[in-house]
Amino acid sequence: MKKIFAGKSKNMTFLGMVALMSATSALLNSCNFKNEVNNDPVVSSQEHPSAEIVPDNNEEEVDPDKRVIYLTFDDGPNQGTENLLKILDKRNVCATAFLVGKHAYGSKRQKDDFQLLKQNPLIELANHSFTHAHNKYTDFYKNADAVVHDFDIAKDSLKLTDKIARTPGRNIWRLNNINVTDIKSSTAAADGLKKAGYKVIGWDLEWRPSQKMTLKGSHEAMIKKVDSIFLNDLEKTSRHLVFLTHDQYLRDADSINELDMFIEKLQKSNKFVFRKISQYPKINEVLN
Repeated sequence: MKKIFAGKSKNMTFLGMVALMSATSALLNSCNFKNEVNNDPVVSSQEHPSAEIVPDNNEEEVDPDKRVIYLTFDDGPNQGTENLLKILDKRNVCATAFLVGKHAYGSKRQKDDFQLLKQNPLIELANHSFTHAHNKYTDFYKNADAVVHDFDIAKDSLKLTDKIARTPGRNIWRLNNINVTDIKSSTAAADGLKKAGYKVIGWDLEWRPSQKMTLKGSHEAMIKKVDSIFLNDLEKTSRHLVFLTHDQYLRDADSINELDMFIEKLQKSNKFVFRKISQYPKINEVLN
């Protein structure tokens, strides 16, 4: 990946750069935790670099030559959740899991996986509704009050302390500085969530599935897409990319390895830092 990010970085004085580098190096590993090396035959144990993390959500403290990536995973706990956790532990990189309330109580395995997600310091939990719209999205978004109630049930049942949410089946954003609705019939429901205090986060890039519900395409292709989004300034917030895929696509060896290599190559490129979604710029502002 040899593209050059152009046109976004601010000029800095020499003294400012020295101060910035000192502050960043002191904070760099706050999201890194010592975890036992996993000997899974697919997610193998080997030497790998620690993920670089910038803990403060003030984007001015990010090295202007770096870009921030927010790894987010939807629909957990689900098939593939344990494989996801093995990858994150192996790469020592943090991420956000947007959970479906009913999945946390759907089976013994899902209950166990929910506990694993809660206990892992690399993982941040966020709200992806309780019912996932019963996968009937058009009907779900017709009733704005019912949508808000569904998210409230998920928040209470999962004991989520922050009201960060992602809408099922829709790429919707509702922050003070970002207002995006992909399908306009969902506007009233999205506005209702914001009025109820939910900070609704969509995504900039999704790794979609094949017909077999495995990750479609290669990690090389996804990295090119990441690079292209940053190069062409297609992020919702400049220098910050929200990446999405789903736990249930991580059930086969190829998909597991592709996601693992995707994260590894991003780390080794030395172009990116990783954050949890609660550190997205301006997300913690009180909604108007």
